[in-house]
Amino acid sequence: MVETDLTHNFGSELKHDSFKSVNSWVSDGISWLDDIQQFYRERSTIEKEYSSKLNALAKKYFEKKAKRSTTLSVGDTPTLTPGSLESASLTTWTTQLNTLESRASEHERFSSELISHLAEPLKLFALRSDEIRKSHVEYSVKLEKERDSSYADLAKVKGKYDAACQEVESKRKKTESSFDYSKQKAQNIYQQQILDMHNIKNTYLISINVTNRQKEKFYHEYIPDLLDSMQDLSEARTSKLNAIWSLAAQIESSMHGRSLHYLSHLSKEIQRNKPNLDSIMFARHNLSSWQEPPDKVFEPSPILYDDSDIITDETAKIFLRNILEKSKSQLRDLRLEVDRKRRDIEGLKRIRSNIQNGIDKMDEVELVRAILAVQEELHHLDRKRLAAEVEMKTITSAVGDVTVGGRSHNFKPQTFKIPTNCDLCGDRIWGLSAKGFDCRDCGYTCHSKCEMKIPADCPGELAKEEKKKLKIERQEAARAMINTNGGSAENAAAELPSLIRSNTMNSLSSGYAASANRSLSGTGLRGPSELSAEDSIPEKRGEGLIAASKPTPPRKNRVVAPPPSSYISELSASNESKGSARNKGKMIYAYEATGEGEISLNEGSQVLIVDSDDGSGWTKVRSGSQGGLVPSAYLEVASSKEASTDRPDSTYSNSSASISNQVKKKGPAVAPKRGARKLKYAKALYDYHAQSDAEFDMTVGEKFVLINNDTGDGWADVEKGGVVKSVPASYIEEAY
Repeated sequence: MVETDLTHNFGSELKHDSFKSVNSWVSDGISWLDDIQQFYRERSTIEKEYSSKLNALAKKYFEKKAKRSTTLSVGDTPTLTPGSLESASLTTWTTQLNTLESRASEHERFSSELISHLAEPLKLFALRSDEIRKSHVEYSVKLEKERDSSYADLAKVKGKYDAACQEVESKRKKTESSFDYSKQKAQNIYQQQILDMHNIKNTYLISINVTNRQKEKFYHEYIPDLLDSMQDLSEARTSKLNAIWSLAAQIESSMHGRSLHYLSHLSKEIQRNKPNLDSIMFARHNLSSWQEPPDKVFEPSPILYDDSDIITDETAKIFLRNILEKSKSQLRDLRLEVDRKRRDIEGLKRIRSNIQNGIDKMDEVELVRAILAVQEELHHLDRKRLAAEVEMKTITSAVGDVTVGGRSHNFKPQTFKIPTNCDLCGDRIWGLSAKGFDCRDCGYTCHSKCEMKIPADCPGELAKEEKKKLKIERQEAARAMINTNGGSAENAAAELPSLIRSNTMNSLSSGYAASANRSLSGTGLRGPSELSAEDSIPEKRGEGLIAASKPTPPRKNRVVAPPPSSYISELSASNESKGSARNKGKMIYAYEATGEGEISLNEGSQVLIVDSDDGSGWTKVRSGSQGGLVPSAYLEVASSKEASTDRPDSTYSNSSASISNQVKKKGPAVAPKRGARKLKYAKALYDYHAQSDAEFDMTVGEKFVLINNDTGDGWADVEKGGVVKSVPASYIEEAY
């Protein structure tokens, strides 16, 4: 606060007629004391209610703790009863509730002291101060009456003096009008009247002086003294307020001091509650005997008696070799990933230790979540690693390392857009998704189910013509095996649709092509007996080569519903043989050109087909004076005027081709354009030092051109500076 001169007083500073304003100000100050004492009374009520609520809260959670004490300490089914013992956390919680009760008592005490030490003294002081103020008012009224009385007495003396002067004048006139003997008498009376008038005048003059002195005393002494007394009364009120406020602060500080003492004790108890104490108590009260489940053993089938020895004939060795090769290729990457995950978990656990020691301020719960997530990944990878190791150990202990001396096929998942047969079993590969595999080097194709049955006899990377030649040989060998197992080569060939251009499709498995034309032709239904050998489709072929001694069951013909008409290109080879040129078409979706050599067309545009789809998924068309490439899936080829009569109609179809006038507004995915070659890049995830001249050194973040990704041996081919070398496939990732 700003320091002020404390010598000022009301008597010397204020006007002598300002008593009323001073009295009003002092009266307001005294009445304010009632507000202050009422404040402390309401504060006392709040503190009392707060104390009651704290006690009720503590009681409520004491009861809850009592109900769950055993469960929280040792679980639902302890092997050892804890009795009255509680876990460390529950003991700390009890201290917390006891502290709450103690603080409630302090607030109750504080509430009582607010009334007894503050509110009641203030009330009494206000009453006394107001009585003193009223005494000052009464004294002020008395002084004013005395002043007014002096003024009235002076006025009376003045009246007497005026009357005496009038009487003197009257006597003088009477003297002048008297004669002889009476004149002397009148003269004497006149003289006596003058003497009386002089006495009255003197009295009047004395009264004036007395009144003036009393007036001076009233305004310069009595009233200033009264104002100073009122000032003293006001300042005494302020002093009393300061004392009350100081006492209130002292009482509240004492209450908080005692509460802080309770809280300090609670803090010490919390520090004693080590995180592992609850776990120790739970473990000690839940110890029980446990026996690990026995290992699984081979159980012979109730149908076929067999032993637990691994089959090691030549066919089985092929299967075992492929499993061993696959496990070997995965094991190195899995070990690296497992080691990396273990290091991650160790690092996270170090951080958690720092958090518990107060070094790190991270959220421990979120860190536990992160540790759990990494542990899940570790366990998943470790299960794979363990499975690969056990597979390798089991196979090598039975047949040795059969991977030596062979060359595995470089298989990749493949969606076949043209009719394709498995080179092992000879069956058709069906489906729109990746239902088969294709060797990148020699072109070997197979089912997913046949992958592990294929011998490791890949001749290596071949030219396109060599792949075709080898493909024909493999297909002939597969047909020969089928014939050996039952059925003639002619029947086997008749079951497969001819692989000519007019029977192929862009984006669907062409196994539906044989029935698509039947669904679209609408020439009526024919029974199964009317189906030709060309239209019949085998329901299911055997997996691999079945023993020749088992007779092949008769095959059942099956009519397949056609695929959507929007995906069907030229289906009937007979139309071409009849010379019916399909050189017109219509766009069933709008297409916007995205590259060089393409043409933009609207939905419904009529076009001329210049160059039919050669299997790339693109067709060259002309519209007016412009020409270019469009996706074949966006184009509907005009149907032949003459319906095919040498192929039976399907008996049922639920495909979009058989539903009238349903048009898809959004076109299907577009195949890559012919001749397009997009470079792929790889980025190093770890540092690597080359072990030979055929490898690259790598640093983290270094980029390469990706030539071949992992081919199954754990290595990838990359290019840098025009030189192609190998790097570990698990040390890189594709970059864009």
